[in-house]
This record gives sequence, C-alpha cells and structure tokens, in this order.
Amino acid sequence: MYHALLSNRYLTTRVIPFIAVGAVALCVALVVIVVSVMSGFLDMLKRSGRTLMGDVVISTSYAGIPHYGRLIDRIVALPEAAAATPLVETLGLLRLPFPHGDRKDLATVQVWAVDPATFASVTGFDETLWWHPPEPGKESKLSEHDLRRQVPAQLREDGLALRDSRDGRPGIVPGIHVSRENRRLADGSYAPSSLEWWMPLHAVSLTLVPITGAGKLAEPKEVVFPVVNEFQSGVYQIDRQRVLIPLEEGQKILRLGEATLTDPGDLDDEGRPRVIGVDPAKVSRVLVRAADGVSPQALREAVDRAYLDFLEELWLDDGALVKPPPRAAVLVLTWEQLLRDLIGPVEKEREMMRILFSIVYFVCAGLILSIFWAIVQEKTRDIGILRSVGAPRAGIIWMFLRYGLVIGVVGSLVGLVLAEAVVRNINAIHDAIGRDAPRWAWITSFAAAAAAVVAGSWYAWRGRVLPALLWAIASFALAVIGTGLLLHHGTLIWDPSVYYFSRIPNEVDRITAAITLVGAVVFSVIGASIPAAKAADTDPVRALRYE
Repeated sequence: MYHALLSNRYLTTRVIPFIAVGAVALCVALVVIVVSVMSGFLDMLKRSGRTLMGDVVISTSYAGIPHYGRLIDRIVALPEAAAATPLVETLGLLRLPFPHGDRKDLATVQVWAVDPATFASVTGFDETLWWHPPEPGKESKLSEHDLRRQVPAQLREDGLALRDSRDGRPGIVPGIHVSRENRRLADGSYAPSSLEWWMPLHAVSLTLVPITGAGKLAEPKEVVFPVVNEFQSGVYQIDRQRVLIPLEEGQKILRLGEATLTDPGDLDDEGRPRVIGVDPAKVSRVLVRAADGVSPQALREAVDRAYLDFLEELWLDDGALVKPPPRAAVLVLTWEQLLRDLIGPVEKEREMMRILFSIVYFVCAGLILSIFWAIVQEKTRDIGILRSVGAPRAGIIWMFLRYGLVIGVVGSLVGLVLAEAVVRNINAIHDAIGRDAPRWAWITSFAAAAAAVVAGSWYAWRGRVLPALLWAIASFALAVIGTGLLLHHGTLIWDPSVYYFSRIPNEVDRITAAITLVGAVVFSVIGASIPAAKAADTDPVRALRYE
C-alpha cells in the first residue's frame, strides 16, 4: 500500500515530475510528428501513383504496340483485372493564351493521349477534374468566392469526354499548375489571377514531333485545342507538366494511327508501291486496374502471361502483317516498380529517420535517471525509515519503478495527444504561418510581458529571488515572441513548387506512434531502475544518520 501512497506524494508535491512529464511528451511528439509527415508523404505518393496509372503498366518504345485492342480484350477477360485502357505518351510544347501580344508563354509538357471511354475506369481521372459545380449538400464547403459555384455542369462532362460540346472539337485538359495564372488560395481552392485568363475560356496550341519508323524526327506538327477543363491530382510535378488529349488525336499527330501498308519493292501499274494491307493503330502504354482483392504483383504475373499469349497469337496469325514487339522489348511493371526510383529512397529515408530519432528513448532514460537519482539522494532518510520498519528491497524498487512508469505513461500520452493535434492541423498551422501575424497577437504578447515585469518587480521588492527570476524570464520570452509576431510577414515553408505534393500530409503514422509510446515508457522505467536499485541497497542505519 505504501508504494502507491509514496509514489503519489512524490508526484504531486514536487515540480520536477511535471518537468519530466513535459520532456517525455515533447520527445514523443517530436518523433511522431516528423515520422508521420514523412510516412504521409510516402503514402500519398503511393496512392497518387496507383490513382494516376492503375496497378500495372505495359509500356514499350516509340514504335508502339499494334493490335492493342486484342491485347486489352485478353487482359479484361482475366479474373485478376477489372479494367484496362490504352494511351500514347510523348513530350510536347504548349503555347498558352497569355500574356497579351505575340510573345505568349510556352510550357514543356508531358502529353498523355488517352481513351476517354476507359481512362477514368482505370485511373481516378474523374475525381481529379477541378472545374465542376459542387455536389448537392456540399456547397457550404466552398467559399463564396470559389469559381466552381458558377461553372456549368457541362464543363465536367466535356472534361471527361475530352471534347468541346459546343462545336464537337477534340479538347485538352491540362494540369492545374500548367497555367501560371492559376493561384492556390488559402482554403486550398484555385482561382485565376484574372477571369480573363481562366483557361476554359481559351484554346491552346500544342506542338508535337512525330517519330518515323526508322527512329528519326519528322516535321513538328502544331494543333490548336480548346481547353475543356483542368485537373488537380495533388502531385505538383504532375499538375505542372501533364496534359491530356484524345487518343485518336495523339495517334494522328504522332503518326501512330491506322494507315495503309505498302511494299516499296512491289510497284503497281502506275509506279506506286502496292498496298498490301493495313498498318494498325498503335499505343505506347496500356494501364490496367486490378480486380478487388487482387494484389498488383498477382495482376502483373497474369498480365505478363496474357501478353505472351497475345504475342503468340499474333505471330501465328498470317493475316497480321505487323507484329507486336517481342517480350524483351516490353516492360510489364506494377505501379510500385515503375516508381521504384522515387519510392525506394523515400522508404529508406523514413526508416533512417526512425532509427535516428530513436535516440529520444535514451534522452527519456537519461532524464528519468537524473531526476530519480536526485530524488533518492533527497529521500535517503525516508528510504532508511522504510527499510528499518521492514520494507523489502523489492518494495523499494517497485515504488520507484512505479514512479517512473507513471511519468513515462503520462508523458507519452500527452505527447501523443500533442502530436495528433499538430499533425491533424498542420496545414492550418502552415497557412497561419504564411500570413501576417494578427495585430491582437503581438499586442497581447507585449501586454503579457508588461504584466510579467510588474509581477517580477513586486517579488523583487519583497526580496523573493526565485519568483522574481522566473517572472523576468517569462517577461523576456513574451517580449521576444511579441517582437517576432510584430516583424512576421508570412513565411512559406511548404512550397509546392519545391515539394512533390501541394499539401502537407496530415495523417498520424499509427505504427510509429505505438512504437514511440511503448519505447518512451520502457526507457522511462529503465531510467528509473538504476536509482531504484541504489535506493534498495541503502543501509537503514546509515540512512537514518544521513544529513
């Protein structure tokens, strides 16, 4: 019974245990916040990769995959696959409509020519289109100045179809950051710097360079597309560089569409090469979405087998004059394998961060050891009394271990709550840092500093040195905070033009939180065990004579 009574007395009658709890809490919060942001970055990267390209990607060189329709039919028939879509990928030069005059802005872009009918079924394209009216019941989530309150519903349909419904022309959907006139607002929405430069009001000129069958560059071709919407994937590098156009238009521009096949060595009566068949349309990639419950790796193996069967079928088909590329010239990869150069280093950095931050466990242990060593020295007579009345060594040890356990548990829980609050609101905190400090904040800090000076002076007048010193330190700290707030004019920490994502990850890494909490508690108990053992070895006679 005396264990609980003395532990409670030591915890509630001294300031130093609360300092220990605060130190443990800050250590735990630091680890959880830092690793959670890094883990969130990695998770967002993985989610966006899967959303943007499906689960498995079949890709080849500029020559493309002919008869891709038959390949897609085979893939869709697989029980492991839910959907598949073809696309052509290339680089292009986009001429934007601004500024006024002849010298327009140019942007180098990654062009995806996609099949509108199937692209959204494999990727999350329909969820990334930005300009569309809010869903019923969600209007309140948009600010009153959000342009999406005014856009017509047809704009979303035009974006999904990649076609301008007004005249039926094929359209283009660029990423939201392709236009430098688009600004991300504090609430996370976007708006053009001027309505005059709202992209869906304009057409853009896209220049592509076809590649001949011999691998040489052909004459560049420029095509004008109306902007039918813009997309926002949340990945800044994608939103800044990628544009989407209809698959047929991309094939036509890049000379990958269906054409007649001739034999240069066989001339007809008019001296022209004789037509011997049809050169089928080609694509450079096929994206595949896995069925529910199927892993990307299992789907990759199934797609690999399907491509081998497709290859065998076409090579045995005498009617197919153009054969698909051999398996060695084709990559069949999961989205994780395709992004391994990016995902791998981030995973290693996260694990390295966890290892480096594990030093906080030793900080907790050293802190508790120092505090408890001082307490044992201070309570030597109390320990001697307990030993003289028959308290066993194990009881003395358990009293201090219980003390350390309480500090570790309370500190870890407080740190976890603090980390949860910071991580959940990290974007709001960042946005607040990015704005000028409000006037009331620095006025309040200076007023509190003045009050602290008055309190310190009163204690100094009464000859109380410690409270006077504490109030002096508080007044100095408040004055520094007030000066910092007064001089603060907004600081952009998470710049989307530097970092991969446009928002800071705000999900707590539960695994790291659990490991850190348990580690802090265990090392707090370990730190308490050494002073506890010293206390248990105390000689009662010498302790009672101790001064």
